[in-house]
Amino acid sequence: MSLDWTGRTLELTVGAVAHGGHCVARVDGRVVFVRHALPGERVLAEVTEDTGKSFCRADAVRVLTPSPDRVEPPCPVAGPGLCGGCDWQHATGRAQRELKARVVEEQLSRLAGLDLPVTVEELPGGLLRWRTRVRFVADAEGRAGLRAHRSHRVVPLADCPITVRGAVDAVLPERWPAGDEIEATEDADGEVHVRRLPGRGKRPERRRGGVAVQRAAGRDWRLAAHGFWQVHPEAADTFARVVGEWAQASPGARAWDLYAGVGLFAAVLAEQVGPSGRVLAVESGRRAVSDGKANLADLRQVSWRCGQVEHVLRDRRDSPEVVVLDPPRKGAGRQVVERIAAAGPERVVYVACDPAALARDVATFAGRGYRLARLRAFDAFPMTHHVECVALLERVGTGD
Repeated sequence: MSLDWTGRTLELTVGAVAHGGHCVARVDGRVVFVRHALPGERVLAEVTEDTGKSFCRADAVRVLTPSPDRVEPPCPVAGPGLCGGCDWQHATGRAQRELKARVVEEQLSRLAGLDLPVTVEELPGGLLRWRTRVRFVADAEGRAGLRAHRSHRVVPLADCPITVRGAVDAVLPERWPAGDEIEATEDADGEVHVRRLPGRGKRPERRRGGVAVQRAAGRDWRLAAHGFWQVHPEAADTFARVVGEWAQASPGARAWDLYAGVGLFAAVLAEQVGPSGRVLAVESGRRAVSDGKANLADLRQVSWRCGQVEHVLRDRRDSPEVVVLDPPRKGAGRQVVERIAAAGPERVVYVACDPAALARDVATFAGRGYRLARLRAFDAFPMTHHVECVALLERVGTGD
């Protein structure tokens, strides 16, 4: 007979952090994933979800023995049963970065067999008002908010302290049709762009703006306001700088930028290979490709292919010196990694927003003759469990 502890309150000691914004505890032989707690704390935890398997999920509803890293969350709805947008508001910034570092280390060890010390680096700007892109949702009364953790229930908001003020003020004071999602983006010029997503089968409705201006890698970018761009205002330029330092594409060389977006890293590679080189930018989003072509019109060495990366690479016969990839959260996957490795680049620079996906792909690269040479991790999403990593993989025999 399966167990169901849903609603049960457990007194427990919280153990190590786990991937996903929670810590691990054990009770009667079962794993309990506890949110709103920190390692070493003694808490009362209420079980919120239990499917009867070897684990259940719980929220720390009372802290009996607090960690020295615990602080009062700056947002009043960043607690048990409330908004699911943040995971670590109850921890100091230093503690948040240490927790994320442990997660990256654990994923690399468990999934790639690598034991590496990791430091998560802070980006300028602090813990609050960094989020320049957000998607709110309207509740049954038309109030905009965010969903509770692992739930469709909407928690209405008076403010969102991690989101830039312009995006908050453009959406939260208004009433919206129930169930609609509302996207708000503040660009580098401080202009706020808003569109309403009225539901499946209906066209988005632009409310403000539409074309955003961003700045990174020494260039101004004009792009669809709600298309892909880094959320943290310092992230794009930081990642472009690291990619450039590690790519080291030679003048006249060939390079690939996969999952290219509007071509941020393609621009960096193009400057390195020069007019006599070639950069292939691959992106599945038609609007992103259109924007990329317009933004990089002065770099004739960049050619674009619109399509799924795995499909485009299937037809490639060239051998790039360097490959840069920035895949979605699920990672590149075995098929793409194997096709990259088959092309034989000397170096691969991998930008990853999920450490588990990165670790799986690093393991696949290792099986195809590539070693993880360097890794940097950045706190591009303060207060949440998310962390951005940039990894350098070198073909065995070509590195230092």
